[in-house]
Amino acid sequence: MASRADQLATNLNLSKFGQATELKNRLWFTVGVLIVYRLLSFVPLPGVDPTALGLLANQTRGGVVDFFNTFSGGALERMSLIALGVMPYITASIVVQMAAALLPSLGALKKEGESGRKKLNQYTRYGTVLLTAVQGWFIAVGLESFGALQGVAAVVEPGLLFRLTAVISLVGGTMFLMWLGEQITSRGVGNGVSLIIMAGIVAQLPTTISNLFSSTRTGSISIGFLLVIIAAIVGTILFICFMERAQRRVLIQYPKRQTQRGMMQADRSHLPLKINTAGVIPPIFASSLLLMPLTITQFAGQAVEGQSAWGDFVISLNQYLAHGTPVYMTLYAAGIIFFSFFYTAVVFNPEETAENLKRNGGFIPGIRPGKNTMDYLDYVLTRITVIGSIYLAIICLLPEFLLSSAGLTLLFGGTSLLIIVNVTMDTVSQIQSHLIAHQYGDLIKKARLKGGRPR
Repeated sequence: MASRADQLATNLNLSKFGQATELKNRLWFTVGVLIVYRLLSFVPLPGVDPTALGLLANQTRGGVVDFFNTFSGGALERMSLIALGVMPYITASIVVQMAAALLPSLGALKKEGESGRKKLNQYTRYGTVLLTAVQGWFIAVGLESFGALQGVAAVVEPGLLFRLTAVISLVGGTMFLMWLGEQITSRGVGNGVSLIIMAGIVAQLPTTISNLFSSTRTGSISIGFLLVIIAAIVGTILFICFMERAQRRVLIQYPKRQTQRGMMQADRSHLPLKINTAGVIPPIFASSLLLMPLTITQFAGQAVEGQSAWGDFVISLNQYLAHGTPVYMTLYAAGIIFFSFFYTAVVFNPEETAENLKRNGGFIPGIRPGKNTMDYLDYVLTRITVIGSIYLAIICLLPEFLLSSAGLTLLFGGTSLLIIVNVTMDTVSQIQSHLIAHQYGDLIKKARLKGGRPR
């Protein structure tokens, strides 16, 4: 049976949207912030040569640099002020969450409520600055090394001054993006950091579509295979929507309570356990770890061209880890499954959930409170995580298989689709919540008008 909120949501229309002034202001603010983000992606780092950067992008095609370039909307390829995007912030956030689950001192902060959350957020910001500084230093050194290897001046004036300038610029750009994401979350609609990542991916869509149709015109792929790719993308989006909304609802029952009429009533609720608890973290981690050796060997292979033994090893490794090979597919699937279980264990704690239920008097019918409840929740979570990890592996491997079969190198794969669909669903649900709240406000005003003035 549908709830009152669901019934209101089905009756929403565009006229209600036009009357929600606060929601429109939030949407315009979100769009304005995303426009600022896109403009920043075209502001280059001081002291770099754009022509040499084009050579660098072609040289590292297919490596981890190209992978993260997809999430930055091409900012990494252009070496802009926000070349690193919000990936250092996401990495620092994941590390802090894992540390809070493993270290008792940070775990105690997590239980302190709002004050503990602020401290953990502060640690996340410190970690973001540290990671951005380290990555920025290696990017600056890599730009100078690339120019030396290729005989092209990627940096106008290499040296310590350029490295410090690049690090400071990249740290400032990443922290500014983090601030923009927080502003969207508090004053806009949706999760700010997720929307920034999605905006970077969507910005690459025109190039991806253009390359796809160019391959059709040149005869690289047939029109029939193009239709298969389009049908696979549509089917994948529908499958992601279905799986991301899939839940295993565990029935929770509370003791009977006395009502105003003297009747005893037992309250019931559900504990929703998502099939995909880990979200998009497993594909990102697995791709990063798998593409890192390939990128390192690409750079190292040019530095040791004259050494035959090392050169043969580099060539063999690049062949085995190329997109679409059986070794790549197997390692990619294994990494996704491993990180699905690992991150789910970090995010959801069955022992803490069972203790909270016991403290509030709730229990699962047929299961004793305490350790038995913890074991039951762990058993259910393990089973649904198996389904969720297999689902993630299928979503991420299917585009890889299609692209490798066609000999294409498009980077708009399953991970990008996962992020776009997840963020879109979350944003739409928040817009719907604002509309429902506005509709409730209208109902309250009408009820007060019908009641008349108090005598």
